[in-house]
This record gives sequence, C-alpha cells and structure tokens, in this order.
Amino acid sequence: MANREELAIIRGARGGQVTSQLALGKRYLFGGEGLPHSVPTALHWLDRAARQECQEAWMLIGSHIPFAVAQQSADPVALCIWYERAFDAGVPEAGLVLSRLVLAQDQQVVEHALRDKALKALQAAAHAGLADAQWLLAQHTAADLTTIYNAGEQPSPEEPSAQGVTPEATIAAADQEATLEWAVRAADGGVLQAQRAMADHAWEIGDHAGFLRWALPLARQVVYRGQFQMHGADAPKLATRYLTDEDVKLLSRCAQILTLTGDGEPVEPVDPAEVHRFWEIAAQEEDKSAQLALGLWFARMDADGIRIASGSGASANFKKAIRWLTLAGEQGLADAWYALSRIYLKPEFSQRSVAMAQTHLERAAEMGHGTAQLECGASAWRTRRTQGGEANDVRAVYWLQKAAAQGSTDAVALLEKIALRARPAAWAEQALRQLTRDQINSHPFVAARIELAALFGLSRAEALLLDLNSADQGHCLLVDIRANYGRSKRYLILLETGQERQVLDRITRLFEDVDCGVNGPEGNYRQRLYRLKSLLPSADQADPAEAEQDEQLAAAWG
Repeated sequence: MANREELAIIRGARGGQVTSQLALGKRYLFGGEGLPHSVPTALHWLDRAARQECQEAWMLIGSHIPFAVAQQSADPVALCIWYERAFDAGVPEAGLVLSRLVLAQDQQVVEHALRDKALKALQAAAHAGLADAQWLLAQHTAADLTTIYNAGEQPSPEEPSAQGVTPEATIAAADQEATLEWAVRAADGGVLQAQRAMADHAWEIGDHAGFLRWALPLARQVVYRGQFQMHGADAPKLATRYLTDEDVKLLSRCAQILTLTGDGEPVEPVDPAEVHRFWEIAAQEEDKSAQLALGLWFARMDADGIRIASGSGASANFKKAIRWLTLAGEQGLADAWYALSRIYLKPEFSQRSVAMAQTHLERAAEMGHGTAQLECGASAWRTRRTQGGEANDVRAVYWLQKAAAQGSTDAVALLEKIALRARPAAWAEQALRQLTRDQINSHPFVAARIELAALFGLSRAEALLLDLNSADQGHCLLVDIRANYGRSKRYLILLETGQERQVLDRITRLFEDVDCGVNGPEGNYRQRLYRLKSLLPSADQADPAEAEQDEQLAAAWG
C-alpha cells in the first residue's frame, strides 16, 4: 500500500507534474516501499515525463525498458523516439530495442529515415558487443546490403562485378560472409538461436567438427534439463514431454556424428554412455533415425546385419532391438526392416524364423532397399523349382531389375543369367516388311504376332501360340508354350525400353478379352500357320527344324 509520500507523488503525476511523473516511473521501475515493481506501469509514467522533454525519463526508458514491454504498449512506434534519443546519448541497449521495434513493423508504417537510423543503431549495438544485436543484425544483413547498393554505392572497376560478376552475386557473397560473421559472434555471446543456426549451417556443409562445437553443449543442456523416470527394464520414459522437434533433431545428429569415424579414429573423444543417452532420448521422442540406431545398438550389429563388437561387453538384446527397429520401420525406414530380417535369421535368436525374415526382407525391398531387392531376387530364383514356385522366376526378375536400377552389379550379372534381352527375329522382320496395310487390317492378330516376334526375337511357333493375356508380366515378357509344345522351354525377356513397353501395351490391348486357345477366333495351330503362309509365301521356306516343329504342333492341335 502506498505511503503518504507516494500518494503525493501519484497526485502530482496525475496532475501533469513532470518531476512527479519521473519519480513515479522510477518507483514502479525499481520498486518502492509501498508500490509494486511494474515495468509496464513505469513505462507509462516515464513516457508521459519524456513528452515534457525530461531527458532522464527517456534515458531510463532506453536503459531499462526491454523490447517485450515496449512491444506490448498501445503505440510501439511512438516510443521509438525515446530509444533513439537514448541511443544518441550513448546507450547501446537503446539502439537494440529501437531496431527491434522498427524492424518488427511493416515498412509502410515506419518512415524510411527512421528505418535507416534503426539499422545504424543495430550495427552500433552489435559492434558494442551486444550478442542479441549481433544475432538480429545477422538476420537483416541482406536487406542492409541491398539498401546500401541501391542507394548508389556502385562497385568500382577493380571489384568482381566489373569483371563479369553480377551485382546480385556480389551482394549475395557479401551477405553470406557478413551473416556468418555476426552469427558466429552472437553464438559466442551465448544466443541460443544463433548457436542452433550455426550448428545447422555446419551440418548442411558437412563440417562435423564445427557442428559438434555448437551442437554438443546444447545437446548436453537438453539432457540436463530432462527429468526421467525408469519403468522396469524398459528404456527411460519422459516424465513430461519437454523436447521440441529441434531438440530431438539436435540429439540425433550429435549421436550420428559422434559414432562416425574417419581414418579409424572418432571425430572426437566419445563417451559411449552419452551417445547412448542421446539415441535413447531421441528415440523416445519418435525420431526414426535414433530408433534405428538404438535398435542396431541393442542387436550389436550394423545396418548390413554384420555383428559388431560391443565396448561394454554386453550381449545382444534382440527383444529391445526388435522393438526399436519395428518403430523405425513403421516410420518409413527400409534399413530397419532389413535389419529385422537379419535378426530373425540369427541362430542365437531364440525366436528365429525364416518366414518372418523373408516377410521383413520383402518389406524392405518394397521400400527401395537395394540389398534387400537383390536378396529377394536371388531367393526367388533359387526356389523356382520348388512345388508351386515356378512363377518365382518372374518375381526374381522383378526384384533384380529394381536392384540393378540402384547400381547393383551383382543384380545385373544375375539378370544376364536368368533372362534374355529383346533381339529382332530375322524371319519376323522380313515378314513385317512384306505385309501391306490391307493385310494388316484384314488379319490384325497375325500382324500383331509377327510384330511381337520381330521386336522380341520369338520363333514362328512361339509367335503363333503365345497367350498374350498371360505373357505380359509388366516388367518382362513370359514366353511359355509348353502346354502346346512340350519340347519348348519357358524363358523370360526383359522389358528395358519405352518402345518395347508401348508395342507390348498396344498388342495386349488388341488381344484383351480374346481367347488365345484353340477355341478362340484364331483357331488351331494348322489354321494359324496356313493363314500366315497365305499372307506371306516366303513363310513356306522354313528351315528343317521349324518345319518339323510345325508338323508336331499341327498333329497335336489337330
């Protein structure tokens, strides 16, 4: 409660006495015997005193009223004059608040001269060593440089812009250099945002040592702030969720770099317990990279499934490994599913399951894991001769093509063994040249089969008997006429070009919903061969092997 003296000051202040307004503002600013400490109220009375040209009032405003309080006032722009005067009187803190007030406003609200003055005040505050001013200047360097250039400070002939470098490039280079300089100084001054920004910059350019310089102390602060409680044998649970996405990213990145090695040596001395804690906290906060790393750590293996030695000497904990790897996999990490497939194949794992391993392997392959695709392809090829596994050659080609597209030389080598490349058939190319437009229109099925043989290298019997509804497998052409000619072989032809895909699409659309068997519109083999020979007399001049094949097929089909 205000005492008698303070009540008299209040009455005088309300009556417009500048000395009373100044005194009341100071009482609220620093606290009085009967008046509470209230910075917003102090600003109100000091502002009224300053309007009466009280120098001490605006000096107090510039020295002691922070930006947050000034920003919340009814008219922040009107307060700029007091901060400007205090800055001119030698108070660098006033220059910082002035610049923040001006730069926070729309450019149309603030006069150009005042904005220029604010930028100069910001530079002076930064040079005076105020870390917050240095960080703010780092964020506004580009606008400042552009203003200077547009004001008429053209580059001299000796400068890069006169030698073919554009003014915009000169400004961009100076902008980056100046921004980094002020950001570093602000980070050294303890500005958290600047430190995080420098850590992000170092991460982007691959400067691991620079990243750890800024990020590692921040990561340790994050861990120190956290309060954890243990739940039995489970990993630590957060008592309260306090981590931001930036905190989680910071912990995960620190752990990643600390586990990297160069020339056999760590980036810096590593405390395994600290790295594990970083992974653990980030994993609890659902960072998928941390969950993967933690799962691999519990499994005592790397991402390729190779066992690694544990510094602690502890054995693998596959139960915990599966938990974390499953969480990472469900967030879209193919490496996690591949690692799970390796775990389920380990003989020391009590729940070893080849079926589960295959399930996880295929899931990794579906998500684009190159090694998993190669293994799926090789596995499918090995099991093609098992009961019900004949179609596995088609699946093998599918996965091997996926792996080959990612640069796997092993996949390319295996593909060359199990599938053919499309190559022209001489007889079909010759026949295709002899066909007229009228013949193609009157006998579309025969013409389409000849075109297919010319592109993919089919024999005459294969071209006439192939069931087009089942031959197109999307990624390859399945050639199989064993049902009609037992001496033939089943094989696959790769689809590798857009032209091959277009031709096959057009032909399969022609045969869509058409019975390609003996009861279909094309008839039996004798009828198909007769139609071909009637269109192309040269087809009668088949080699002896094809003639014998024709006789056998004609006899079989009637």
